[in-house]
Amino acid sequence: MKSEFSRRTVLRGLGVSIALPWLESVPAFAESKKGDGAPLRLGVLFAGNGFHAAEWRAAGAGKDMKLGRVLESLTPHREKLNFVQGLFNAEALKGNIHSSMTGNLLSGAPLAPGGELRSGTSFDQVIAQRCGRGTKIPSLVLGCEKANPSVHKNYSMLYSSHISWSSPTTPTPLEVYPALAFDSLFKEGADRGDASVLDSVLAEAKDFRRKVSAGDGQKIDEYLNSVREVERRIENAGKRGELQGWRPTTDKPTMKRPADGVPQDVGEHMRLMADMMVMAFQTDSTRVCSLKLNNDHSSLRFSNLGIDYMIHHLLSHSDTEDWLKVNAFFVQQLARIATKLDAIDEGGRSALDNTVLMLTSSMLTGQHNAGELPVILLGGAAAGIEGGRVLDYRGKPHRQMCSLFLSLMDKYGVRLERFGDSATRLGEV
Repeated sequence: MKSEFSRRTVLRGLGVSIALPWLESVPAFAESKKGDGAPLRLGVLFAGNGFHAAEWRAAGAGKDMKLGRVLESLTPHREKLNFVQGLFNAEALKGNIHSSMTGNLLSGAPLAPGGELRSGTSFDQVIAQRCGRGTKIPSLVLGCEKANPSVHKNYSMLYSSHISWSSPTTPTPLEVYPALAFDSLFKEGADRGDASVLDSVLAEAKDFRRKVSAGDGQKIDEYLNSVREVERRIENAGKRGELQGWRPTTDKPTMKRPADGVPQDVGEHMRLMADMMVMAFQTDSTRVCSLKLNNDHSSLRFSNLGIDYMIHHLLSHSDTEDWLKVNAFFVQQLARIATKLDAIDEGGRSALDNTVLMLTSSMLTGQHNAGELPVILLGGAAAGIEGGRVLDYRGKPHRQMCSLFLSLMDKYGVRLERFGDSATRLGEV
């Protein structure tokens, strides 16, 4: 192998680049033991309007942990999971409405009322500003529901639409189109057309494959097949006329941009975005990614689950079996990401071990009870996070969400004396 093959080996074509996954026969990869050379990633998932009061629960430890029905899809990952309860965001208690509970969820900052937009830089963006300099995309921010610019009860609904903030007055741009998110990973500049990403790099891929081991060759084939599969699904979505099917065909569109809207198939939209997070981490295109599955005060409907009679927000106000189905479906997206990452070997550790995943909401249930927030942590063994635990902070003096963020930022080399409303860390994390 030539020494020119670096940690971030890239296949290049006309206007296209694909960063390859971890390969043991590339010297820079092989020199790392037990995955020590792999980067640590952060994935934050948000589900608006809370969860089912009786079925968001966990008890026990390790492989004997018992999960409520909302969380059943995470059962295979119990030993890498932390169920965190009792944390809260003090600033969210002031407005007691969806927007005032969401806009500062990841910062703990006070929100400006009256339609003004001012929050705080979210902890994911603090990490991205430190760790994103060496990647193609410093931070990938994905969503499955468009932003709402209206004002509700004296607060901008943009607070309900964004969890990631690049500055106190700037929500990080949210990508709701899977096709465009895909382009941002693999296509460069304005040269984004209909040509397949793989078709653009096949010649170089074949040449590169001859220089690696048989095992790595198989890994490259599997990875490129996964890229092709996502391309195929986006193309099929476009044929059905869905939101996620739109992508530019030239550097200057020859048609009017389709109007934003809720995708016809919510399930496929969410699965595509979940796969984008996996692919972005797998290729080291970014190390920080957030996925907002819906807005707080969401208007999504779930015909894919046979539940089309009521929007998400209204459904959240009663703990019905249909509400449980929707909750379980949201958590399945976290399970999908975790399962795919756990199957990716990065030199003795899985990509899940090298990733901290967090799922949260701005309230515990649809009854606006923000005095305790739902939090799941998954993975992060490479950062020293022990799994298989229920961490209960109820009744304890230091239970701010920002204490968790301080602990997590430490893992990425960002050590602050204070963040939001906290100057303490969670020792267990």
